[in-house]
Amino acid sequence: MKKYISFLLALFLALTVLAPASLSAPAEEGTAAQSTAAEEGTAAQSTAAEEGTAVQEKPEVFSDILRDMEPAKCKAAVLMDADTGEVLYQLDAHEQNYPASITKIMTALLVLEAVDRGELTLEELVTASDTFGYDLEVGGTTQNIQPGEQMSVLELLYCALVPSANEACNILAQRLAGDIPAFVERMNQRAQELGMEDTHFANAHGLHNADHYTSAYDIALMTQAALRNDTFRTIVSVRSHTVPATNLHGERKLSSTNALINPLYSGQYTYPQAIGVKTGSTSAAGKCLVSAAVNKGRTLICVVLGAEEVKNEDGEVDRQQFSESRRLLKWGFENFERKVLVDARRPVKEMPVELSAEVTSVAVKPQQDLELTLPKDLDPADFQQDVTLYYNAVEAPVEAGQILGELTVRNGQTTYGTVKLVAAASAERSEFLYRMKQLRDFFGQTWVKIGLVILGVVIVAAILRFGVFKPRRGYHGRKRR
Repeated sequence: MKKYISFLLALFLALTVLAPASLSAPAEEGTAAQSTAAEEGTAAQSTAAEEGTAVQEKPEVFSDILRDMEPAKCKAAVLMDADTGEVLYQLDAHEQNYPASITKIMTALLVLEAVDRGELTLEELVTASDTFGYDLEVGGTTQNIQPGEQMSVLELLYCALVPSANEACNILAQRLAGDIPAFVERMNQRAQELGMEDTHFANAHGLHNADHYTSAYDIALMTQAALRNDTFRTIVSVRSHTVPATNLHGERKLSSTNALINPLYSGQYTYPQAIGVKTGSTSAAGKCLVSAAVNKGRTLICVVLGAEEVKNEDGEVDRQQFSESRRLLKWGFENFERKVLVDARRPVKEMPVELSAEVTSVAVKPQQDLELTLPKDLDPADFQQDVTLYYNAVEAPVEAGQILGELTVRNGQTTYGTVKLVAAASAERSEFLYRMKQLRDFFGQTWVKIGLVILGVVIVAAILRFGVFKPRRGYHGRKRR
């Protein structure tokens, strides 16, 4: 009997020693599975309901500033924060419209990006070909550049962007792409790269073509990209410019067509904060203007398409492409400000920690701040914050900054943004608790339980066979049962 008991104890000790080694692979797989779940965000949402309390949904809040805003007097409009791409106001922002000479922004953008890549220089002299005017109209805006005339890339850009000379765009297009159709292909490719989903270009200057269209939102995206170029900002912000004499022409005096920066029409539309950008006008497009302004470090972009020039009762003409643009820019600066929706320094939740002898939980905080440009009468404290934790509990070791969930801020059905939630501090693993868990996990497996039952049955059978029913001899050598 003692031999059998010794055998069982030895077997148990062997299992105890071998169990951790047998479990090392499953433990690593479990860790990898946790990491995958964290990256994909597929774990269940951790809510107060799991803790026995209901989540209180905050009611949607509304802005009187937005409600009382008088709609823009035009076909389509957008007011965008140039630094973040946030749209502060929109009117039919994704409706397809004709852009007229606002097209020249894309032409200039492609040329300046080529300069940045070293494909040409601003000082390079370009000779106008005999074919640059093949798609131009009589009566279109021009600076009378002649075939064979030489002008630098920079001066051609001034001609295109300040007085809106159509032929300057074609000359630049031929220099950069070899011919105008190839350049137009580049325009459409760059539009796709910028996310301009409502846009298709058919020429480099913007003269009317039924297959040449865009939207107010797409124009804002295009302008946002162009304003990142210092040369572009310099050109579109000038009131006037002098082009030096060329081999075929004397010096040219250029004057901006943008009344927000140039005191045209008695200066009634000038806006001191304006820095450009480009006018456009055809009978099909109406009066158009994309403008930008800077105030206290903030830059706003305003797009007005399809405006009209309306005669008021007093006989004065209201050129609404300018008056509405100025009104929208002023409204944006006066009624919007940057607000912090989520503060990365403030924990939002506690997550239980297992296998640590030092802590039982770790604070979870936003990975970064979440800021937005919002109406001044909206308070982020009134917005709903939905916290999603990827696990009910996390196993040590936990590293500070480890992603454990995410937080979404919304107001009613409007989602303002989502940030990752990370561990605010580290938590070390207890090797004793870790080994104990391995043992529990090992002996908790079905196949191990079945094996132990079978082993127990074999041992009991052996004891019964050789212990209880084994024949024993008497004192005189006789067998007895």
